Amino acid sequence: MTAAGTTPGQVGTRRFRRPRGLSAHVFLIVAVLISVFPFVWTIIMATNTTQDIYKSPPKLTFGSHLLENIRHMLKTIDFFGSMLNTIVVASVTTVLVLFVDSLAAFAFAKFDFPGRRVLFAALLGFMMLPLQLGILPQFILVSKIGWVGTLSALVPPALANAFGIFWLRQYIQSGVPDELLDAARIDGAGFFRQYWNITLPMIKPGLSFLAIYAFVNAWNDYIWPLVVLTKPGHVTLQVALAQLNVAHNTDYSMVMAGVLMASVPMLVVFSIFARGFIAGATEGAVQGS
Repeated sequence: MTAAGTTPGQVGTRRFRRPRGLSAHVFLIVAVLISVFPFVWTIIMATNTTQDIYKSPPKLTFGSHLLENIRHMLKTIDFFGSMLNTIVVASVTTVLVLFVDSLAAFAFAKFDFPGRRVLFAALLGFMMLPLQLGILPQFILVSKIGWVGTLSALVPPALANAFGIFWLRQYIQSGVPDELLDAARIDGAGFFRQYWNITLPMIKPGLSFLAIYAFVNAWNDYIWPLVVLTKPGHVTLQVALAQLNVAHNTDYSMVMAGVLMASVPMLVVFSIFARGFIAGATEGAVQGS
């Protein structure tokens, strides 16, 4: 006997789908736990002492030494000064990356100009090169400009981001109809008006993702600020946190307290821009269904 309106085949299909749905949920739960564990472990280390961290087996419960570790860290480095420097650099870099990369991506995606394919192929080639290869020429250029030791030297190298241009170019190609731009041209819209009034509002999810990517990269950048920032008062947060590591007897609980506090602005930025990215992706999924 089967329920009214159902066939034996439909009942079998439902029974087949339930194990698949259960296994998918179990996999997602395990993936979430694995992803969250490093952050939880950071909190555990920041709230305990270094002696607790060295215990075998290690202590896996939260301690009561967080405020003590934070006070010790604040006495060792200029945390808030370096954080302010990093916020300024990361914010300015993110805004300029969104503008420069989206403008270049729009030109690559919707306009045919001489050498477009060659330039785009060269852009893809630059994505394959390690960033360390550009440190020496960047330092020479910055020294000739007179920016060595200043925060201004951190912004220009990150502007023409190869991944950002590639990402937005693919997004614009699929998300901005050519017919809409043709209609705008007939109405007299020029290149910049097509970019600003038509293209940008339609690629907000892609811009949200790139904003998160650019901000996190600028926030976590360590090698280039370490090389070019020669003044102690102008160091960024990652360079300041590295000063907590000493050759002998490193206080890892103090280091983790600094790392924990340094993670807060990134979580705020992610919560702001992730809404736009997820909303856009959901909207596209609903429209495509």
